[in-house]
Amino acid sequence: MKTIDFAALRLDMVDRHVAARGVRSPLVLDALRTVPREAFLPESMHEFAYEDSPLPIAEGQTISQPYIVALMTEALSLTGGEKVLEIGTGSGYAAAVLSRIARDVYTVERVGPLAQSATRVLNALGYANVHVLHGDGTLGWPEHAPYDAIVVAAGGPEVPESLKAQLKIGGRLVIPVGIDRRVQELLRVTRESENEYSTKDIADVRFVPLVGEEGWAPDDRFRPARPAAADRDAPDLALAKSMARSCEPFADIASADLEPLLRRIGGARVVLLGEATHGSSEFYRMRERISRELIEKKGFSFVAIEGDWPDAARVDHYVRHAEFAPSEWTAFARFPVWMWRNEEVRDFVDWLRERNAGLEPDRRVAFHGLDLYSLFNSIRSVLEYLDEVDPEAAGVARRRYGCLTPWQSDPATYGQAALTGAYRTCEREVVTMLVDLMDKRRAYAEHDGARFLDAVQNARLVTNAERYYRIMYYGSRASWNLRDGHMFETLKTLLDFHGPESKALVWAHNSHVGDSAATEMSSRGEYNIGHLCRKEFGDSAYSIGFGTNSGTVAAASEWDGPMEVKRVRAALPGSYERLCHETGVARFMLPLRNAMPGDLARALAKARLERAIGVIYRPGTELESHYFQAVLPRQFDEYVWFDETCAVTPLDTKKVEGLPDTYPFGV
Repeated sequence: MKTIDFAALRLDMVDRHVAARGVRSPLVLDALRTVPREAFLPESMHEFAYEDSPLPIAEGQTISQPYIVALMTEALSLTGGEKVLEIGTGSGYAAAVLSRIARDVYTVERVGPLAQSATRVLNALGYANVHVLHGDGTLGWPEHAPYDAIVVAAGGPEVPESLKAQLKIGGRLVIPVGIDRRVQELLRVTRESENEYSTKDIADVRFVPLVGEEGWAPDDRFRPARPAAADRDAPDLALAKSMARSCEPFADIASADLEPLLRRIGGARVVLLGEATHGSSEFYRMRERISRELIEKKGFSFVAIEGDWPDAARVDHYVRHAEFAPSEWTAFARFPVWMWRNEEVRDFVDWLRERNAGLEPDRRVAFHGLDLYSLFNSIRSVLEYLDEVDPEAAGVARRRYGCLTPWQSDPATYGQAALTGAYRTCEREVVTMLVDLMDKRRAYAEHDGARFLDAVQNARLVTNAERYYRIMYYGSRASWNLRDGHMFETLKTLLDFHGPESKALVWAHNSHVGDSAATEMSSRGEYNIGHLCRKEFGDSAYSIGFGTNSGTVAAASEWDGPMEVKRVRAALPGSYERLCHETGVARFMLPLRNAMPGDLARALAKARLERAIGVIYRPGTELESHYFQAVLPRQFDEYVWFDETCAVTPLDTKKVEGLPDTYPFGV
C-alpha cells in the first residue's frame, strides 16, 4: 500500500488553497500547517484530507473546507491568548486550529456522538486547551463567558441573542446568517458597547443549519436542498419512458437531423449553447454543428464565447481575415488552456475562416469573447491602441494603469490587499480611463470603428476586472453577478455594434446560459446571462443545455493545476442526468419550450439534482462539489443528451507549425 505523506500535502494545501486565496495571518497559516486534518476524518476519507473541500463525517455532517476554516478564524482577529467559543464542534478540526492560537477553546456540539468522538480525537492528539460540551449551541456556554471571540460553524436565521450577550465588549462574533437555510452570508459582529453591535459582511457561504432554541427547529421546517436518500434510490422509470417517447434520438453528431430544432429556434436573435463540462468533446462538436447550421441557414452574425475578450480578438482577426492583428500573443494560453485550445474549437475556427474568405468584410461572421479575466492583456491592448491614435493619451493611460502593475503576476492578491486596506484601490484610475475613451469616441472611431470597439471593450473589461478582483473576497454572489453582468452587457454591446439585424450565438457553460431563476442560484441572489437574456429578449432568446451520464472529461484537480483526463462518475439517482440515462436512448434532443405533453412537462418540473463540471472536477466529493437543484424545463428551452462522452483533445502545437503568423493558436 502506498504511504501518503500527509505533512507534505498539508503544507502544499495551505500554500496553494489558503495563502494563495488571500489569508495572510501568520497565526492562522501556522495553525493550519500543524493540525493533521486526516485525524479528524473517517479512514475512508484520509486520501482526500487535503483537498480544499468539505468532506463527509459521521451523523450526516461535514467537515468544513480548510479555506473556510482559515477565513473564519482570520476574521476573529486573534492575536494569541484569547478565550474563544466555537459553536458546532463537528469533527473537532476547527477547534484544534483555534487551539493553536487561543489560550482556551470552548466548543459546543448538538449531536452527542459527534461531541464524544471529537473529544476522543482532541484528547488523543493532545489538544488539552479544548473543552467540549454536548448541548444547544445557540445558547452558547454561559458558564465561561464572556469570550474574546465566538465562531459559529452552522447557519442560523439570525444572530442568537445569547451569543451576542456572551461577547466581551470589543469581542468579535463570526457567524453564517440567512433566511434561506441552504445559503448564508458570513457576518462578523463586533460588540462596540454594552448594547451596541456593528456588523460587516464577509462572504457568501453554505453551512448546515444551526439547530436549537435560537436557531432552526429540528423538524420539517428545515428541508434539505438534496433529495432524501430514499428518493434518490428510486429512479422514475415511468417518467424516463415518457421522455424516451418525446425526445428526438440521433445516431451521431454528423447525421443528426437539426431541421426540427431550427424550426423551434425560429426567429430567435440570441441562441445560447451550453455545456455540462468545460472538457467534453461531444458538447463542443454538437455546439459547433448547431452553430454552423444557424450561421448558414439563419444568418447569425457572430459567436460570443465564455472566454476573454483579447484572446478571442486574436481568433476574430484570423477568421475575418482582418488587416491588423490585435496583439502579438497566442490566444488562450493561460489556465485552463484546454478549454478553448483544443482540436474541436480549432476545427470550427478553421471552418469559419474558410467560409468568411468568400464574403465581403461586412458579411463575415465574427468571433468575440465575453469574459473579464484578462486584466493585463486588456491593459496592453488599450495602450497599444492609444500609442497609435493618441500617444499623449497613451502616456496618461500608462500612469493610471500603473496602479495595478504590482499585481500583474497574481491579480487576485490585489483584491485582498485592497480589502484589508494594505493597498489603496485603483478604481478611480481605471474608471477615469474608460470615461476618457468614451469622451473621445467620435474622434477615435474615425480611425477604425472596429478597433475602437476593441479598445473600449478592453478598457471596460479592465474597469470590471478591477472591481471583480476587489469584491471576490466578499463572496461568490457579488463576484458571480459582476462577471455574468459584464458578459451580458458585452453581448448587448456586440449586438448594437453589428447592427439591428444582427444575431448572436453564445457559447458558455450551462450554469451561465440556463435561466438562473430556475436553479438554486436564485436563492443566493445570483443571476446569469441566461436569466438576463430572457428578461431582455423574451422568446427571442433560445437556450440549449447539454448533459451526460458518464465517460471521460478534461479537467484539473485544482485551480492552475495540470489538465487530466478524468473518469466521469455515473449520474446520481434523483438527478436529471440519471433520468436521461434511464431512457435507454444514447443521444437525443428534448424540446422543452411548449413542446412536451402536459403530464411530462409537469413531471419534469419537479426540482431535481443537476450536475455541473467546470475546469475543476473532484469525483471524491461529487455531490457537494458538482450538483445543485434545478427545474430543467424552466432552465432551458432545449436539452441535448449524450449518455457517454469523451474528453476534448488539447491542441498539439506541433500540428500548427508553418501556419501564418496570424494563426491564433500558434506555438
